[in-house]
Amino acid sequence: MNKNILCILVVSFIATNIFSQNIPQNTSYTRIYDFLDELATDGIIEINSAIKPYSRDFIAQKLKEAQTDSNRLNSRQAAEIHFFLQDYALELELDTMPEAMLRLVNKRNTSIALLQPAVLYQDEILKARITPILGMDIIANSKGIITEQRWGAEIQLDIARHISVWGSMREIRYDGNRLKSSTFADKQLGALLYPSRVLLGTNPKRPFGHEIDFIYNHLGYQYDLNNRYGGDFAESRGGINIYNRWASIGLVKDNIVWGDAYNGSNIFSGRAPSFPMIKLNLKPCNWFELNYIHGWLVSNVIDSTDYYSESGLRHYRMRSKYIAANMMTFRPVPKFDLSIGNSIIYAEKNVNPVYMIPIGFYKAFDKVLTRGLALENQNSQMFFNVSSRNINHLHLYWSVFLDEVSFKRFLPRSKAKNPISYKIGVNLTNFPFENIAFTVEFTRSNIIVYKHSVDVLTWENNSVGLGHYLGDNAMDIYFAIKYMPIRGLNLKLSYTGIYKYNDYNYLRNNISEIISQKPYNQTVFTNSIVALNSVCELFNNIYAHIDIQYNNSKGYDISGNAGIIEGENTLTEEQNLNKFSPIFYQGQNITATLGLSFNF
Repeated sequence: MNKNILCILVVSFIATNIFSQNIPQNTSYTRIYDFLDELATDGIIEINSAIKPYSRDFIAQKLKEAQTDSNRLNSRQAAEIHFFLQDYALELELDTMPEAMLRLVNKRNTSIALLQPAVLYQDEILKARITPILGMDIIANSKGIITEQRWGAEIQLDIARHISVWGSMREIRYDGNRLKSSTFADKQLGALLYPSRVLLGTNPKRPFGHEIDFIYNHLGYQYDLNNRYGGDFAESRGGINIYNRWASIGLVKDNIVWGDAYNGSNIFSGRAPSFPMIKLNLKPCNWFELNYIHGWLVSNVIDSTDYYSESGLRHYRMRSKYIAANMMTFRPVPKFDLSIGNSIIYAEKNVNPVYMIPIGFYKAFDKVLTRGLALENQNSQMFFNVSSRNINHLHLYWSVFLDEVSFKRFLPRSKAKNPISYKIGVNLTNFPFENIAFTVEFTRSNIIVYKHSVDVLTWENNSVGLGHYLGDNAMDIYFAIKYMPIRGLNLKLSYTGIYKYNDYNYLRNNISEIISQKPYNQTVFTNSIVALNSVCELFNNIYAHIDIQYNNSKGYDISGNAGIIEGENTLTEEQNLNKFSPIFYQGQNITATLGLSFNF
């Protein structure tokens, strides 16, 4: 009987008119995301930009929608739409193949091309795409030269217009043998470049060593510790979705971004390694959308009770770590989105079915489950995002991440402050000048936000923060001006000011005193970054970039605070610099990057 009910539900789910595919477009393809954001800010289309990634079908539909409103497009935008639609031809059900150069096979239902490289197939049942992933960057400053090499492949299948199956494998290697400093020889190069936090030495609580919180806005990965330079890592994504016109549900391994931002979201930033999750999207009407995930995270925390023996040695497994999160978006008036959601990170032996409920207040569930037990509660959060594009060419947004909120702490007389992170920003496009965009963004995070007294319950995956790259007790300000003179060419000049303040461990026995300290009090680390970025996309997903960046990172000595506040990391100038900055970017540097990528 239960099987019959399940079958009925599945049939009912798919037995409606549907779109062509439900395959996510990786957020690393920033050009298409930036362009859709531009069209929305100009009032040409409407999007919920607080939830990413978008599906390829959604992107195709929005491009086609904008093309029909050609009178509102400038010449560059019209050319960009024509260009992007070639990449999304299979999603539009046109029974045509995307345009390509150097095509080896050109049949009605099959295309094999070398430029852009892809194998495409379509018939009444199946649509398929196979593409390679290739790329190389050369990164150089006074400390040396680093090469980054990328290769892999991606396959996408849509079956019977109801099921999408996709997979992506990316292998990345950093070669640091040409670095001048011998310091790099005995440290992990990858960790010295990007915020992996998979570091040096030993720690009984974490199998991969001590932690360092690099304040740098790049993707973090789980690096191969056996590699000589520590620069190898692999990232595999994929999933299967069942979908119809207004809903999709799937089992996927992917990166997600929640919260509007142009310089790192403070809810889900997408910086942590991808993780497997059950993912649900419901959009039954234009004014409401529900997004829900239940994910399996990697804790990097040893479970002392779970091990196996081999040759007389114990090999310990890691603690189980799960996350459940939802975000409901309401659109009371056109171009105005209000999103509200909550989440919980929990550490139990098995999945708790109560957290599989898509619409729920997980903190309340947790209180019921742990009431009367001498247990540390799980780690719950709340967040919301407000986005307004009601004035054409202007995008106003505000996002807030709340961790362990007490309403008493909002009172002016309260010394203790809530662990909270908020972001406010403004983006202005094509006004007063065409093809120019201005962005101003400010982020501020209080003490202990994203942290927890229990190591396994932190807002992290693979020891990389799920939220804003700054972490807690920090702020940054971001300015950017972007110039798009012709189709395919983006030029951006930006400034980022980064400020990190007193750094505390989450000690449950002393948490009241810790959160009662003045936030943003003593500076422990700063960094000023001025960057000029240029990207040219010659063919679909084939682009070259040249970046020139000046940075000035500094550590500050607060060792004189030792013994005053229990739990404060009272480090020297050098220790703070090493903790928050990769060696490659310490001090004053002018760094140049030259790169070529396909489908990365």
